[in-house]
Amino acid sequence: MKRLLLVGLALIAATPATAQRRTPAPPPPPASLTGLADQVSEQSLRSYVERLVSFGTRHTLSDRNHPTRGIGASLNWTEAEFRRIAQACGGCLEITRTGETVSGLPRIPNPTLVENVVAIQRGTTDPNRVVIITGHIDSRVTDVMNATADAPGANDDGSGTAAVIEAARVLSRHRFPATIVYAALSGEEQGLVGGRILAAYAREQGWQVEANLNNDIIGNSCGSDGVCDAANVRVFSEGLRWQGGDQIRGQVRSQGGENDSPSRNLSRYLADLAGELGLGLDVRQIWRNDRFGRGGDHTEFLNAGFPAVRLSVAVEDYDHQHQDLRTENGRVYGDTIDEMDFPYLRKVTALNVAALAALARAPMPPEPRVSGAVSTNTVLQWAQVPTAASYVVRWRRTDSPQWQHSVRSDPDCVTLPIGRRDPAEQAALLRDAPNYTCEHQLFGIRVDDWVFGVSSVAADGSESPVASALPGGAFRPYTPPPPAPARQ
Repeated sequence: MKRLLLVGLALIAATPATAQRRTPAPPPPPASLTGLADQVSEQSLRSYVERLVSFGTRHTLSDRNHPTRGIGASLNWTEAEFRRIAQACGGCLEITRTGETVSGLPRIPNPTLVENVVAIQRGTTDPNRVVIITGHIDSRVTDVMNATADAPGANDDGSGTAAVIEAARVLSRHRFPATIVYAALSGEEQGLVGGRILAAYAREQGWQVEANLNNDIIGNSCGSDGVCDAANVRVFSEGLRWQGGDQIRGQVRSQGGENDSPSRNLSRYLADLAGELGLGLDVRQIWRNDRFGRGGDHTEFLNAGFPAVRLSVAVEDYDHQHQDLRTENGRVYGDTIDEMDFPYLRKVTALNVAALAALARAPMPPEPRVSGAVSTNTVLQWAQVPTAASYVVRWRRTDSPQWQHSVRSDPDCVTLPIGRRDPAEQAALLRDAPNYTCEHQLFGIRVDDWVFGVSSVAADGSESPVASALPGGAFRPYTPPPPAPARQ
């Protein structure tokens, strides 16, 4: 899928007035996605990780009141960084802490305040539509209940927290139609607690969360077996969406959709974007929710019905993850900063920055449906997306991982470049689907052999992820259909 990279922000500027001439200068050229990615600083990322490591441990159960050590000090520093960034952008960030006192969990047996530090950059025209970047600030050693031993947590997940702060630094200089939320989460190692708290907060706020980009272990390029890969980042995504899975399973059995959740299409979106940015970084799509038998905070967003993916390194270094600081038989263990690859971390962070900007600029994906059984043609219908200037209809073979074909539909959704519909037939379809005001027919394309989807395109060319025209393909949380009326 091709997207325009040189679509940008409406940055209005004017030259100072003079006695002879008061005509304002034309606005500067829009910032491109590549230009935003280029603003990510390796030096800044290193400084953030160094500061996070300096707190000794950031274990969720560690001291909350010590001024320089423990989870409390690290949260205070992160909030101060967000406030410094907010001051630089004229107060464009709202800083808050979302938290609750948790107890009775296997890894949090006693009442413990678990807090996230959150910075909210409100959208200019579509503020209720939200994209969220997360990383968890808490760290651990071998014993997950050891809250006193040094746990530097440089890569897990100082790297993800650094990416969140750096994304705020870069993107806060610009304005976007949708809201961007930057969040440092606590309690991940104790049971994904911070992710659950923020997902619940998003629902309480009534946010229409389009995407959560969860960054967890994104700062090294060599594994514990000596295998190195600085050219790829893994993006984990669920197949059949978790929320509503039981309700839609019967439809999926008939219509398909096992590989077409909104999170899976978000993964495809990131893969396309990485190829276009020229970062020297490709997305390796991993088609499972997370690493085998393991989990991350994005799972709690999925549980709340929000599209979410996890970004993680191409190869993990298990000697420097969840380990006590020690040397055994000449082998060094521990999640220390000297084991990180900061040029690699810069590339992954740059992908995040560009993705957040692209998502926040583009309209919400539509909610298409498809029909065409016992026909040589396929019909796609969807409701108008308020801020969309046009749409792109896409299709691929059922066994193809990526979208293969596309055609653009004009703003009023009536262009049928492959043919024309009989007016009586069109009127009948609209009577059957009054809520679907846009329609596109693909002549000679049989619905049985393909998967279909539609993306929204803004006036500046910014394109949303594709929403698949299949059960569970919509980017909004799944809502069960109303029960059928009782027979009289």
